[in-house]
Amino acid sequence: MTRYLMFQGTSSHVGKSILTTALCRIFFRDGRRVAPFKAQNMALNSFVTADGLEMGRAQVAQAEAANLAPRVEMNPVLLKPTGNATSQVIINGKPVGVMSAAAYHQGYSLKAFAAVKAALRTLSAEFDTIIIEGAGSPAEVNLKANDIVNMRVAKFLNAPVILVADIDRGGALASLVGTLELLDDDERALVKGLVINKFRGDVNLLMPAVEFLERKTSKPVLGIVPFIERLGIDDEDSVSLDDKKLVPSPSSPVPITIAVVRLGKLSNFTDFDSLAGEADVKLFYATTPAELDAADVIILPGSKNTSEDLLALRGGGMAGKILRRASEGAAIVGICGGFQMLGAKIFDPLRTESNHAELDGLSLLPLETTFTAEKFTRQVTLPAVDFEFLGSRIVSTNLDGYEIHSGQSTVAEKILSRGNVLGTYVHGIFDNDDFRRKFLNAVRRTKNLPPLNSTRNLRAERQQNYDRLARIVRDSLNMDLLAEIMTTA
Repeated sequence: MTRYLMFQGTSSHVGKSILTTALCRIFFRDGRRVAPFKAQNMALNSFVTADGLEMGRAQVAQAEAANLAPRVEMNPVLLKPTGNATSQVIINGKPVGVMSAAAYHQGYSLKAFAAVKAALRTLSAEFDTIIIEGAGSPAEVNLKANDIVNMRVAKFLNAPVILVADIDRGGALASLVGTLELLDDDERALVKGLVINKFRGDVNLLMPAVEFLERKTSKPVLGIVPFIERLGIDDEDSVSLDDKKLVPSPSSPVPITIAVVRLGKLSNFTDFDSLAGEADVKLFYATTPAELDAADVIILPGSKNTSEDLLALRGGGMAGKILRRASEGAAIVGICGGFQMLGAKIFDPLRTESNHAELDGLSLLPLETTFTAEKFTRQVTLPAVDFEFLGSRIVSTNLDGYEIHSGQSTVAEKILSRGNVLGTYVHGIFDNDDFRRKFLNAVRRTKNLPPLNSTRNLRAERQQNYDRLARIVRDSLNMDLLAEIMTTA
């Protein structure tokens, strides 16, 4: 018999993804066959499975924590915002069209729930434990009737729900009480416990509030999870970018400064977490042209709407500053949509991204891109690369990554480099330890700094981070009561 546990939150970004990841790791270490699940993601941070299907990045981390290969059944519905209250709708890893928020929520979402149920049946037949993540809040009264990711899933499975609040934001007690008050009676009955997340300070000082919550709601508080510094686990969406490193001061002792341009439709920002984790790197997300003056490396990241983001770069002065810094010798890097922007032209004859049939790129790389109706999603392995960048030769082998893009470019190279400008379609390229260090050493040489040896093992670090998270959460929760809740549901 499959056991279920579902985390729902009082709002977005309260820690549902991280707690789901933690429980996946805990139960994997306990010897269970455990899998993660989230019915519907709305995020631009996605991944491509081994069979070329697209899914949310958070479930990839959760699968890794459970020692599983990511598969699309773990996230059967993915919504990728494209702008103007519209999203690309992806069902079972394949796009089915672009829909307005009204069209999706008022009609299509309940049709998409068929894919959710099918995925749950498949996973339930293979795993003895499924840890489920909700989205946003289950108490959004304007969305509840067609919501397919929170209480509809819990009711379908009769899954016990743990309601999570983020105390670091403030108002955690009110949000827990208010969320329960707004639920229907049968929904409230499914909530079997409460968790207070991201707590800083002395837990003993919080105990009167815990006692109040339990009296007021008649729900047990299963635990108080501390705020975890340097978590080292991929974030689900760009809300977390607000917590990333700020612009470094001119006196910053870190040798290499990297600015990632914060595009309006930035996607797959986890591409750069591995760079941010290097001891000789200070990485930040730039929102104004002036911030690029501090950067040794400027990265144009992926975008869900390359054309509109390119127009915004021109209108806001970013494009001009990037060209000026390129002429001054700063390293310029483009990933996916950013790679397309570095070319000479972008053609969109079908108007897939904007009303512009043709746009001038930044002309820093010799390529042109034409958008088509087809979307390319595939994992990539590069047996070897050998190219010049910043006056250094970079030779590396066995690089892994993945591609997610609409549009074909007029180049065959997986990595295209000209002088101080580099571009690629390959997401995750910097997760390869040898390549990442050789890239950074090329930058170091331009600053007359000696190269460093590659000492990090990113895959091993991630496994250690999952274990650390699991230990902290296991120590913070009443695991005996949690087990009882799961077995008596």
